[in-house]
Amino acid sequence: MLEEKVEKTITKYHLIEKNDSIVIGVSGGPDSMTLLFILLKLKEKYNLKIYVAHINHMIRENAQKDEQYVKEFCNRNNIQLFIKREDVILKSKKEKKGLEEAGREVRYDFFEEVLKETKSNKIAIAHNLNDKAETIIMNAIRGSGLSGLRGIEPKRGKYVRPLIEIDRKEIEKYCEDNKINPRHDESNDDNNYTRNKIRNIAIPYIQKELNSNIINNLNRLSEIVKENEEYIEKETNKAFQEILICQKENKIEYNIQKFNQKEKIIQKKLVLKGIEKTLGNCQGIEKINIEDIIKLFNNNIGNKFLMPNKKIKIGIKNKKIYFEKVI
Repeated sequence: MLEEKVEKTITKYHLIEKNDSIVIGVSGGPDSMTLLFILLKLKEKYNLKIYVAHINHMIRENAQKDEQYVKEFCNRNNIQLFIKREDVILKSKKEKKGLEEAGREVRYDFFEEVLKETKSNKIAIAHNLNDKAETIIMNAIRGSGLSGLRGIEPKRGKYVRPLIEIDRKEIEKYCEDNKINPRHDESNDDNNYTRNKIRNIAIPYIQKELNSNIINNLNRLSEIVKENEEYIEKETNKAFQEILICQKENKIEYNIQKFNQKEKIIQKKLVLKGIEKTLGNCQGIEKINIEDIIKLFNNNIGNKFLMPNKKIKIGIKNKKIYFEKVI
């Protein structure tokens, strides 16, 4: 039974605890309606407070009908609903961002707003097993590192995904069995978008011609990658403590001799960790930047530095590696 399967996922990854207050992102489509339906059934057992957040992206003609559908469902089930209308096409043009990126930004900003307003502690998103497989393929096509092959995590901070181990076909059947009659987002049929090409063309082709079990196989790959990544992260943290000389607000220093004794994969992670701890993130840092930085450290020539972006200076001085924020 799907409800039991979802509860197993919840328990396995500690997604929901008793007395949680949860904001659920609900579009009105099969995934989010299934998530809402199941969490309502678990509401009493876990003593949950449930709120719904709905975004009207104002892109599609049927967006108003989707909003009305979610509103009527929430009214029938006595759920407090929060609605935001934002012209995502306009935002996309103004900020020179892709439509998908602009839409995602609007959604997550709104979820955070509702979380604060309701004093909730979790945000539930309806990503499923197919979404995870599609993300892995997208990341592989883009040439991401190992972390990209993990796909979508069941839990990331306050964000939880109780449907992450559920196949889309199971969700559609659940909607049918429970007479949910969800809305259909016709933009999912538009193969101009990369994700839709993967969802509607690539995966069905692979399932028919190469491997019918591709979705589950990619999920297994994700689990293997996760185990490897966690081990590498543990070794990186150990190495970081060994090579760290000094850590200030805007500067970090490493022992260059000890750094150069580490395996290449650990060196890459230590470079990223140095940047992240100095700047707070690694945005805009490319693979070639990391390779150039490691080459600089391995050559061990003093008073040389690189600036992979305008915010950070990375170099060697007094036989020490330094990462320094440019203020």
